[in-house]
Amino acid sequence: MDRIRIVGGTPLRGMIPIGGAKNAALALMPACLLTDETLALSNLPHLVDITTMANLLAQHGVTMALNGDSALGSPSGHTLELTAAEVTNTTAPYDLVRRMRASVLVLGPLLARCGRARVSLPGGCAIGTRPVDLHLKALEQMGATIDLQEGYITAEAKGRLNGAHIIFPQITVGGTENALMAATLAEGETIIANAAREPEVADLARCLVTMGARIDGIGTGTLRIQGVERLHGAHYSVVPDRIETGSYAIAAAITRGDVELAGARIDLMEAVIKTLRDCGVEIIPTERGFRVKADAGEIVGTDIMTEPYPGFPTDMQAQLMALMTTASGASMLTETIFENRFMHVPELMRMGAKINVHGASAIVRGVPNLSGAQVMATDLRASVSLVLAGLAASGETIINRVYHLDRGYERVEEKLAACGACIERIKGEAAE
Repeated sequence: MDRIRIVGGTPLRGMIPIGGAKNAALALMPACLLTDETLALSNLPHLVDITTMANLLAQHGVTMALNGDSALGSPSGHTLELTAAEVTNTTAPYDLVRRMRASVLVLGPLLARCGRARVSLPGGCAIGTRPVDLHLKALEQMGATIDLQEGYITAEAKGRLNGAHIIFPQITVGGTENALMAATLAEGETIIANAAREPEVADLARCLVTMGARIDGIGTGTLRIQGVERLHGAHYSVVPDRIETGSYAIAAAITRGDVELAGARIDLMEAVIKTLRDCGVEIIPTERGFRVKADAGEIVGTDIMTEPYPGFPTDMQAQLMALMTTASGASMLTETIFENRFMHVPELMRMGAKINVHGASAIVRGVPNLSGAQVMATDLRASVSLVLAGLAASGETIINRVYHLDRGYERVEEKLAACGACIERIKGEAAE
């Protein structure tokens, strides 16, 4: 199993290219099931989760062609052409779905186009349970019959789905995406109230419009969809990854460096930008994106609470905590989205961090220096928080279980090394 070795203490300087958003791409790819024509997605990141989704779609009968330049610094990334001319299989099996929760996003498109779908329940997750009951209730409101047996969701519809007024009792990104895709081919109008407002949901909606869907209210909490009989193919560019952007912004800040993030968009991550500025980090817009400058002043502690978009994202909590371990004063980070999202705390404490967890809140008291150590990644965002801490720590840090990192960060070692980091991947087995 691969490990990552970091010798910290070097301020990062240079440019890091930002790729397409993983969470957007994982919703855009199943949209190909809604049409028999080709959906071409450019700026697609090359990640383990993307490959998992591609394998799932292939067993549904989707054919694919990969084009484009993914060289470091390339603005275009990969272009993947997906064609579901004929859906040959409407079952999403356990052995694929278990690897990634986003696999459940084939449910809405398969049901809308084929009138049936059999999708394995995704099961638990290291950071929380994240049930799919809200997805299923929304589809039932649209006329689907749902049955849960032997660990599978079996959904059927007689003819087309029907438009419905769906009010989510709580914000659900995946539930909004599944309902949105299903509604595009439903008969009549569907209203989705308390819809997730994340940029990745808006990106899916804009792609569906490009394919011929009729959607109003994109980017708001209420989506109105007028169903159409069929969608057509399209070419669509995946939105830049705001979580990758934020992670590298913190890499610049935690090393007290100066890095330009090319391809990044400030408008997608205003809560994170505000928090970094509150900490004393300079954010300077550029023609290509923005600069993160932290080599001039002191980084001070701040308090945040994770919230659905446009609030501070749960996917940035671990990274900010790493930064706060090196800040002056105390910080409080409160997690309201997932119940098990402080698993990186013991690993950061192995590196000398001072953190006390009280229920859903973590109190962080900054220390003058972190120290390199052997640590273990527990989930995707926890793994990158350990990379960030390693960049700032004195001495050598070895991070085990980096397969988590590969799910969401493309060529992280290359991007950081290009800005001066002493970082390498060690191939082979690692004692854990």
